[in-house]
Amino acid sequence: MDTSKLRDIKDWLVDGARSAATPSQMMSECCERLVGLGIPLWRVGVFVRTLHPDIAGRSFIWRQGAEVEMGTVDFGFESTPAYTDSPLALVFEHGREFGADPRHPQAERFPILMDLRAEGVTDYLALPMTFIDRAVHASSWTTKSPRGFTDAQLNAIRSLMPALARYTEIVTLRRTASMLLDTYVGNSAGERILGGQIRRGHTDTLDAAIWLSDLRGFTPLSDRLPAENVVDILNQYFDCQVDPIREQGGEVLKFMGDGLLAVFPIRAQGGDPSEVCGRVLTAARASRARVDALEYAVGDIGERFRFGVALHVGRLLYGNIGGGNRLDFTCIGPAVNLAARLEKMAAQLKRTVVASEAFAGACPEPLTDLWTDLGEFPIAGLTTAQRVFGLREEGN
Repeated sequence: MDTSKLRDIKDWLVDGARSAATPSQMMSECCERLVGLGIPLWRVGVFVRTLHPDIAGRSFIWRQGAEVEMGTVDFGFESTPAYTDSPLALVFEHGREFGADPRHPQAERFPILMDLRAEGVTDYLALPMTFIDRAVHASSWTTKSPRGFTDAQLNAIRSLMPALARYTEIVTLRRTASMLLDTYVGNSAGERILGGQIRRGHTDTLDAAIWLSDLRGFTPLSDRLPAENVVDILNQYFDCQVDPIREQGGEVLKFMGDGLLAVFPIRAQGGDPSEVCGRVLTAARASRARVDALEYAVGDIGERFRFGVALHVGRLLYGNIGGGNRLDFTCIGPAVNLAARLEKMAAQLKRTVVASEAFAGACPEPLTDLWTDLGEFPIAGLTTAQRVFGLREEGN
């Protein structure tokens, strides 16, 4: 085996595998290079635990002559037989390598080895990948060579682990940072923060449709129900809105108790306010239907819910605001203030969806076909009364 070429692969990984744009491409190129060195690989897997609200781990599986397969596992996977009866459980839990010949009778205690035996695999090696924080992740290596891996080939694979772990750790950390920002501040804000927009006062102007909603009767609800029930209700209630908002191109910026703030950006060049407002209205109707259908059982009582949402369109400031070293990525401006005032009007007018004159006039359908003029109302903090519109379909 050419040890200088093996060193080149290690250096390539430590340098970030720059010729591979994605982790999948890295897997393909790395395995193909190793095969070129004379290591008869058949199937290679990399398995990484993740910090994600929905996903417990990710897998990348390379097979000779095939595309890399990417997969995920949900929380609870570690209690299933697919994990507990796998050699990878030994790697993850004890941080030690595991080797076996799938053709050997002792391998029959591991279902995955029986599957590999059926494929013609003759040798299996699972190795830990240890990150700098001592967290253990795993990789697996197989061959169909009649004699299995040679000692030299096994040692070459083992020697690759530190470099592969460093590459995997960096990619995982970047993915984790992006995912956490997406989870807590939204996708667009997360991209801006990762792009370096982290100084206080760094803001941009943005034309957008604005969504502000809250749950009706939340205060008495939270007073008479246990806190854990209230949290569960809020999570289910927000689910009714978040999916429709994201499906229609909106971004949830903030949860404020039972309130939700979202924006639907209008492109600076060639953006169509009418098209955006149409998508917002689609999301509002879908959310209304979901909240109407939501029922939460507390004992023998089924709690039902109502909410209100105010829609406006205008220009806002979008960026970093805060004090000291604690910042919040949010939006402010008169347009947001008006949306907040309109949201209070929705409850007073006993409406689910209310809109400003600017939003109602920007919708793709004729104003009088879609909206009912509810009148002009004084708005706290504004010098002039504002005309408020309600969906005609919600009329009494």
